[in-house]
Amino acid sequence: MIRALCAAVLVAACSMSAPASSPATTTSGERCTAATAPPPESAPPTSVNTLRQAYFCVLDNYYSGPAMDPKALLKSAFAAYTQDLMRRDADRADLRLPELTGNRDIDWAAFAKVLGAGDVSALRAAITAMVAGLHDNHARAVRPTPQPEGGPTGTGIVGISARQGQQLDPAAKPPLFITSVLPGRPAAKAGIRPGDIIVKANGVPAFIGNTVNQSIVAAFATNPVKLTLKRPTMGRTRTVDLKEGPITRQPPAVTSKTLPGGAVYVQLPGFFEGAADQVIAKLKGKPKAVVLDLRGNGGGSPREVTRLLGAFAHGKVTSYFCPLKGDCAPNRTDDTVALLGSRLVVLTDRGCASACEDFSAAVKDNRLGTLIGTRTAGAVSGPAEGYLLNDGSLLLLPKVRHLGPVHEIIDTIGVPVDHYAPMTALDLATGRDPGVVKALELL
Repeated sequence: MIRALCAAVLVAACSMSAPASSPATTTSGERCTAATAPPPESAPPTSVNTLRQAYFCVLDNYYSGPAMDPKALLKSAFAAYTQDLMRRDADRADLRLPELTGNRDIDWAAFAKVLGAGDVSALRAAITAMVAGLHDNHARAVRPTPQPEGGPTGTGIVGISARQGQQLDPAAKPPLFITSVLPGRPAAKAGIRPGDIIVKANGVPAFIGNTVNQSIVAAFATNPVKLTLKRPTMGRTRTVDLKEGPITRQPPAVTSKTLPGGAVYVQLPGFFEGAADQVIAKLKGKPKAVVLDLRGNGGGSPREVTRLLGAFAHGKVTSYFCPLKGDCAPNRTDDTVALLGSRLVVLTDRGCASACEDFSAAVKDNRLGTLIGTRTAGAVSGPAEGYLLNDGSLLLLPKVRHLGPVHEIIDTIGVPVDHYAPMTALDLATGRDPGVVKALELL
């Protein structure tokens, strides 16, 4: 249920990129190349040379790479390498982290000598840990996974209340509940509905006390998975053995409807290519008020953000992209877009991340509208560029840092709302939308 798709990640990385840079080159000529297309279907196995590419790629291309202590990267990689060997009872008596000097070339040579030929599984773990050690929500190491024969499969549960990327929101409070189910798929056929509370998955509790249990993510990934669910309207608890089945992935699309009083409600699931124009087309009648629902919007392209903002204001700074050294570059509204003249209300939640937060901060800081719901995710470190390694895997690395329109840091903090109106499990189960209710009160 909580699963990343490499192809989708690559598209997002490319769409959110700042201007492309030239390939990163190590001292021996090995390079990671800027990813401009999906990875090849077949590639050589992961090698020590792949790890070398990743190491120099981070140092040359990551936002703070040029100023980074290479020892920290190699320490993270080595710890993960040895831990992977230990899990498989393959540890080596001679495997010790060599003395590191802080010189990236000298340290790599010593590190590589210790590894020798290298272990494929442990090398992959080392690359993942090296990138994870950056503690950057837009930096990732991604391995392509081939689509299963017969097309994609899944349970049909496509939304969970505390989901943030590949983990659960550390600020979440009980309960954990299902927010969206694909009709006609295994979950729907098993009677699972939005609003159903997830008590356990394979016996793993969703919360330990009031703290979300990140271990449940791994339980969700099993097939089949045993879910203990509670229906909020009845209080009845039941257990469902859920097995994956074929699913159809529909391309994201903008939907709309007219609310009582004439305001137009528009739901925007992501800032994908063409998203801004789809929203603007839904508003061609220039309604007096727009309720833009960005809940669960995981981000996308900054270009779509500035274009959509151009329908509500001109001449505004929407955000800044800042290099490690030098001046920040302002992003501005797309003033080629005709102004709608509509009053704007934006619905947000903890699933609103990255470009969604870019949009929300611009609305709040420029006083273009009102934010209703909950604080956004705080996952907007900077747009990532994709770099291809020789084993077909990808590194996603931001080259700049994102700041809001008044130079505020939003990453790890999020954008606060003007009116708090969280969606609850009972709301979903009964068809009530507190965000829309509050919007109509204000309008």
